Amino acid sequence: MEVLGIDIGGSGVKGAPVDIEAGEFTQERLRIPTPRPAEPGPVAEVVAEIVAHFGWTGPVGVTFPGVVMDGVVRTAVNLHPSWVGVNAAELFGGASVLNDADAAGLAEMTFGKGRGERGTVLMLTFGTGIGSALFVDGTLVPNTELGHLELHGKDAEQRASDRAREEHDLGWHEWAKRVREYLKHVEMLFSPSLIIIGGGVSKKADKFLPHLHLDTPVIPAELENQAGIVGAARAAVRPSGQPDSDSAMSES
Repeated sequence: MEVLGIDIGGSGVKGAPVDIEAGEFTQERLRIPTPRPAEPGPVAEVVAEIVAHFGWTGPVGVTFPGVVMDGVVRTAVNLHPSWVGVNAAELFGGASVLNDADAAGLAEMTFGKGRGERGTVLMLTFGTGIGSALFVDGTLVPNTELGHLELHGKDAEQRASDRAREEHDLGWHEWAKRVREYLKHVEMLFSPSLIIIGGGVSKKADKFLPHLHLDTPVIPAELENQAGIVGAARAAVRPSGQPDSDSAMSES
């Protein structure tokens, strides 16, 4: 079965049809820059443009960079405050809408490095901000938003996101020190058995992972920055928002 997945990010809105049984794109991804300002109307127009580009009439899953509860946006730190209270599911024509990091985590737990992992698994996506997806024995704890944990009096993502690396012109080793400090903090809070690093930066994992040195294993995501689209598509036909737990847990 094919489902259209759309991933709304701080810098770009990306979409592609997905084979939800294989976790793979069936057509080339389309990326459109996120409108500025990133208000509901202009972003919805971009989402509609992606739907039209693929001539899509079937189910659609959409990620959002903030807390989403029953399709309603509760926070939108990296987009625009006018999103708060918006029923995004209605705005996007009845699409399934969920937190972007949760979608990426669901994809990675179903098709990637988290498949079959028991215990507490934490996926963190480093991009415009820091997204988080927390799983306990394969079950998602939604909307954790651990990028907003406080470090040095400010949100952790202001120090350790990929955007912070670029804005402060940090080398990989220097940025890795900030990431390690953040990871040590979440390690202390959650005692995970595995930490998976996702987002676009996961493609350059060899530049910073060797400098982290945590007690918890830290590995790059297998799906890299495709995970949000894949997870959005998968969630559109699994309203519970959980990975395919039967196949995921049977391998462990």
